[in-house]
Amino acid sequence: MRKPKSLLLFTFGAFLFFSQQEMIAQQGNVNIQQNEKIEKLMDVKTELNKNNQIRDRYVIQLFYGDNGEANEVIQKYRDLYSYTSQITYEAPNYKVWVGNFRNRLEADRALLRIKENFPAAFIPKPQRK
Repeated sequence: MRKPKSLLLFTFGAFLFFSQQEMIAQQGNVNIQQNEKIEKLMDVKTELNKNNQIRDRYVIQLFYGDNGEANEVIQKYRDLYSYTSQITYEAPNYKVWVGNFRNRLEADRALLRIKENFPAAFIPKPQRK
């Protein structure tokens, strides 16, 4: 039994009409309102990252002792490697720390290289503020 052409045209026309209505119904606008304090907070975090003041990073400790030896160790280190380095004071001793690694994996990779010349180097637990 053959269906009349008018029924097929009606079905096809209805399909086109309803499919366009569905597409129109899916259009819309999104309005995002962001608190201005979020922008200020992001600026502060960026500044802290630049100055290495966020303490949940990993470092490698090369030395723990008196100031004279700490200066010798850091000078030897700087002649060999390019990671950032610093001497920190914790009464009554000085520590030589290197790096500012975001995760333990980065610190472990650097430690493998550094241990070739500084076998006592290790990764202390990161400080949290």
